[in-house]
Amino acid sequence: MTTSIVSIVEGRGEVDAVPILLRRIAAAALPAVVVDVRSPIRVDRRKIVKAEELERAVELAARKVGTGGRILILLDAEDDCPAELAPELLRRARAARRDRAIRVVLAKTEYEAWFLAAVESIAGRHSIDDDAAAPADPETVTGAKEWLTSRMPAGQPYRPTRHQAALTSAFDMDAARSAPSFDKLWRDVTALLHAWRAWRRPGGGRRLPAGAAAARRPGVTPRGSRRHAGDYWFSVAAARASMTRWPLRALGTA
Repeated sequence: MTTSIVSIVEGRGEVDAVPILLRRIAAAALPAVVVDVRSPIRVDRRKIVKAEELERAVELAARKVGTGGRILILLDAEDDCPAELAPELLRRARAARRDRAIRVVLAKTEYEAWFLAAVESIAGRHSIDDDAAAPADPETVTGAKEWLTSRMPAGQPYRPTRHQAALTSAFDMDAARSAPSFDKLWRDVTALLHAWRAWRRPGGGRRLPAGAAAARRPGVTPRGSRRHAGDYWFSVAAARASMTRWPLRALGTA
C-alpha cells in the first residue's frame, strides 16, 4: 500500500528534516504502509498566518500531493499559543481544500525543543556534549537553538541547515514524545496515514464504513443504517404502493 504526504514548513532546515521525520514515524507506527513523502513547501512564518497566504500554500500542496494525498502543516509556535493558533489554521486550511486530509501541528516553541527532550540519545554525536542532559520541561526553554549551541564546542554553533536533518535522523522519538507537541505530531501523522489505510483494501478497492458494509450483507440491519429494522425500505415500498392504489387526483394534486 502506498500513500502520499506533503508538508508545509517555514524554515530551510525543515525542508530537509521533516521528510526524514515523516518517514521515521511512518516506519515505526505503520510499517505496512509505503509512504511517498513529497518535498516540503516552504513559506515564511510571518506570511503563512496572514490572510490568503496559508490558503495559497494549501492549494499548492493539494496539487503537489494529488488526489487522496495528505497534507501536514508544521510550524514553530514561537510566542503564539498552539492551542489557539493551530485550530484556527486548521479551520482555514480545511476551508481551502475540503477534499484533502489535513493536520496542523505547532512545535512548542520550536522544532529544536524536541531534540532537547531526547538530548541524551544524541549526546556525543554531531558535536553535542557527551554529558548533555534534557531540561525538566524542554518546551518552556526560550531559545532551544541557543541551548544546543551552549552544549557544542566554542565556535561551532547549532545551524538548522547543517544539524537539523542529521539530528532528526538520530534522536530517540519515544523520548521526544515526552514533549506534548511532538506527541501530537506523532498522533496526527499516524492518524493521517492510518485513515488512508483504513479506507483502502489490499486489493485496491474502497472499504465501506462498518455500518454501510453490514447493510450490504443479507439479513444484517445495523442500528443507524438505512436498512435498520427494514423501516426505510418498507416505507419506500409502501409509498409506491399507495401511489398506485390512490390516483394523484384523490390526493388533491391533479
